[in-house]
Amino acid sequence: MVDKKNDINQVVSIEVADDYALICLNNPPVNAASQLLRQGLQDAMAFCTAQSDIKAIAIYGAGRTFVAGADIKEFGKPPQAPFLPELVNTIEQSSTPVISILHGTALGGGLEIALGTHARVGIKGLRLGLPEIHLGLLPGAGGTQRTPRLVGIPAALEMILSGRHVPAAEALELGLIDQLCEGEARDVAINAAKDVLAGRLKTRRTDQITVKPNHAHLDEVEAKLMATQAHLFSPHKCVEAVRASSLPINEGLKVERHAFMECMDTPQRAGLIHAFFGERAVSNIPEAKGAAREIAKIGIIGGGTMGSGIATACLLAGLSVKLLETAQENLDRGRTTITKNLEGAVKRGKLSQDKFDMVLSNLDGSLEISNFSDVDLVIEAAFEDMAIKKEIFTKLDAVCKKGAVLASNTSYLDINEIAAVTKRPEDVIGLHFFSPAHVMKLLEIVVADKTAPDVVATGFALAKKLRKIGVKAGVCDGFIGNRILSYYSKTASYLVLEGASPEQVDQALERFGFAMGPHKVGDLAGLDIGWMTRKRKAATRSKQDRYAGDVADKICENGWFGRKTGQGYYVYDGSDIRPNPEVRTIIEATRTKLGITPKSFTENEIVDRYMTAMISEAVRVLEDKIAARPVDVDMVFLFGYGFPRHRGGPLHYADEIGAEKLIERIETYAKDDDHYWKVPNLLRDMAAQGKKFADLNR
Repeated sequence: MVDKKNDINQVVSIEVADDYALICLNNPPVNAASQLLRQGLQDAMAFCTAQSDIKAIAIYGAGRTFVAGADIKEFGKPPQAPFLPELVNTIEQSSTPVISILHGTALGGGLEIALGTHARVGIKGLRLGLPEIHLGLLPGAGGTQRTPRLVGIPAALEMILSGRHVPAAEALELGLIDQLCEGEARDVAINAAKDVLAGRLKTRRTDQITVKPNHAHLDEVEAKLMATQAHLFSPHKCVEAVRASSLPINEGLKVERHAFMECMDTPQRAGLIHAFFGERAVSNIPEAKGAAREIAKIGIIGGGTMGSGIATACLLAGLSVKLLETAQENLDRGRTTITKNLEGAVKRGKLSQDKFDMVLSNLDGSLEISNFSDVDLVIEAAFEDMAIKKEIFTKLDAVCKKGAVLASNTSYLDINEIAAVTKRPEDVIGLHFFSPAHVMKLLEIVVADKTAPDVVATGFALAKKLRKIGVKAGVCDGFIGNRILSYYSKTASYLVLEGASPEQVDQALERFGFAMGPHKVGDLAGLDIGWMTRKRKAATRSKQDRYAGDVADKICENGWFGRKTGQGYYVYDGSDIRPNPEVRTIIEATRTKLGITPKSFTENEIVDRYMTAMISEAVRVLEDKIAARPVDVDMVFLFGYGFPRHRGGPLHYADEIGAEKLIERIETYAKDDDHYWKVPNLLRDMAAQGKKFADLNR
């Protein structure tokens, strides 16, 4: 029976019934911990604790979730009171027992609010987590202090360093929540308040729980971080803050606050925030929001590594897939690869065993292109050869139904030229997946001159359905990513010719933050791919172009294509990887032939040259309108090329360097090669106007 209902503000209300109160948080769509919600909750707590007849307080969320985290609209803006740490302290220090009712998600600040309450009741389906690590931060409202008090240091540190979402059953087992039940949040809140009053649900304040020091575990984790993430800042600060959880809570909170503010001041935090917003910005364009065509049935041409990966991604998204190959043996091999991919998804928890057979049943094979007459979208993933692709699209034009989208997965080739062989160029688009296609999140959506708007919208709709990051690209050799890659990869080759070793270049860039250096990446992808591309483009190379493939060509001529042949720049012997000594001989012979006297390079010099080349070509891609905005380039490299996320992307990183400094570098390098090193006009304009690439995103 409700005695009194009071709206504190637009998003927080109170119900008083008998001797307990319910505080409802209603800030759709995800109950973000905005200033309005924080103020409302603080005022509601003040109201409830001032009433002597209120003996218990239950906080719950309206809608689909409890508090799912901070309000992203407030990111980058000056913080406004009440501040979350003080609000959580207020809740914790309440003399009236406070219970939080958690459903949907309780993430970041939402979980920290719950940690400040005296009991936590979860509703089935709940997921909890402290994902601040993904933004270069740590939980700054008591998460590093209160979580260890409930679950112990090892479990708390694992949660904080991984940022993962913890399922409700595991949270109950850990002690992160006290009960797990079913029902509507408000009903559960009423029952929880009554249980507290009746003594059936015990309450406890985390500030009154002591944590046993566990320095051995903390030291072990810190040592692993130094070995694998020495270049990152916030993970080490997380360990520092959690270590302080064995202190009295007021002292631990001071350590946490200091560590949090240190994280806030780092470029890494800015880079990760840029990545967070950029991931959402790339699809926030008019072309992506238009009406899309239906895509229930997908045809895929080619059952090789790429085609099988694309088929796997489509099947996991619930689409019906028809796979085309030229021979039964190839078709069987493709089906086997897809089956193994799906089995891997089951092992990783991405697909339940129960759904495995159903998903696989949506795969059909064919040896006849005429069987594509009923598909909604075709993705051609055949050999990277223009003549082959033209032949395929001529046949597709003849057999596919009206309105079917015809897409090519080409990495470099001209979509306009492919579209021209059809009588429906408006239906043709490039969908450039990245290998392995069922894992990599990037999808370049390449818009040709005559591609229809609803076909572009369909490309973005497919990306969303496949849970990929779709980025619009224009037509040129290599589109956004591979065009830039083709340019800056020459710098790695030039560095080796001029005196660096392949492993030195790789090591410098890995310490910068890349998971793998360019020579290791080449070995992994297959050196024959680059060799084939250099042969294809040989006729277009001007006499002024300084050739960068001398060493790589010689390696390929020996039949060394990288991992798949057991050696390339490196030798691969099981898990053992070591520099290929015979490559050193090739490099020295090439230097002698070209009359190059080798010189030494520092790691910083290697990184500066490599990154300046990447940025230079990225700027030209903007000038040519192949990419619409700097953020599009950044997301292509974060999600397709292993660019370190904490750096935000090449053009976000360029803003850290500054336009004037970049021009100075290019002009210095141009003294030795004024054909390769040229200052883009856009960069000169930005320097003259004092602009940053961030300004061009607006």
